[in-house]
Amino acid sequence: MLRTHHRYDYSPIINRPDYSWPEGKRLAIHFCLNVEHFAYGEGLGNDYGPPAPPPNSRSFAWRDYGNRVGAWRLLELAEAYNFHYALLTNTELYDYCPEMIAAFSRRGDEIVAHGRTNAERQDQMTLEQERACIFEATQAIARHEGKSPTGWLAPYISQTEDSLDLLREAGLRYMMDWSLDDQPVWFRTKHGPILSVPYAHDLNDSIECVSRRTPSQTWCDNLVDQFDELLAESVRRPLVMPIVLHSFIVGHPYRLRQFRRVIEHIMAHRDKIWLTTPGAICAHIESLPAGAVPGRDTPYCPA
Repeated sequence: MLRTHHRYDYSPIINRPDYSWPEGKRLAIHFCLNVEHFAYGEGLGNDYGPPAPPPNSRSFAWRDYGNRVGAWRLLELAEAYNFHYALLTNTELYDYCPEMIAAFSRRGDEIVAHGRTNAERQDQMTLEQERACIFEATQAIARHEGKSPTGWLAPYISQTEDSLDLLREAGLRYMMDWSLDDQPVWFRTKHGPILSVPYAHDLNDSIECVSRRTPSQTWCDNLVDQFDELLAESVRRPLVMPIVLHSFIVGHPYRLRQFRRVIEHIMAHRDKIWLTTPGAICAHIESLPAGAVPGRDTPYCPA
């Protein structure tokens, strides 16, 4: 028999209990905006070209564009169309550009823990190093925001065998590292359940625009098609559509011009959808009757 993780059970989407989002809505939309900071001349980093030797100032400057320009452009977009982000935050940004994080926090955007920096990965850490990373990131957000974050996305979506246990141990209520479903799914940990909130790996702007070199027009067409198909399907079952952005990618003017038409298409259906955040999705799932989302009360029993 194949090795497994024992974190959740197989569940076909067509056989699950039915429920709705607030006000009877059936499709929840959340916008995840990744804001990241990278070490200069060392460590890891996204890149749009062939790898270059350190210090690779070209790539560092491209990514820093997101903090200096792209994030502010995307903040103006959200204010113009009246929606909120989940700001997936490398906590090193509190030292580097605290005014940028504060601008999103003031308008009520959710601050989600996204590690300390995208110059490191959890899957390259020891158990105690990973525990310290999670603790330091969550404490930094609590110190600056006056409350602890409820959600986590690992830098590079890199988990270890222990990550889920460590996240729950640190008080996190949901994570977005497992893109396995279009509905929230309860995962088992040593310290109780943690919710997996849908996050887009496939239509992520980093994967599409940087890794696959998908033209912005095609990427945005794909987002519109994704939305239209999920909206039609949501008549039969509740669904979540995450829209994943990076400030140094979609924050460039030519990509934003194309992405604006995605926003306008979605907003034309605003009365039919729940524009929300992953934290609000988690809170709603937690409020549902027992069994509405199976797996919450099943203990973790590794082989």
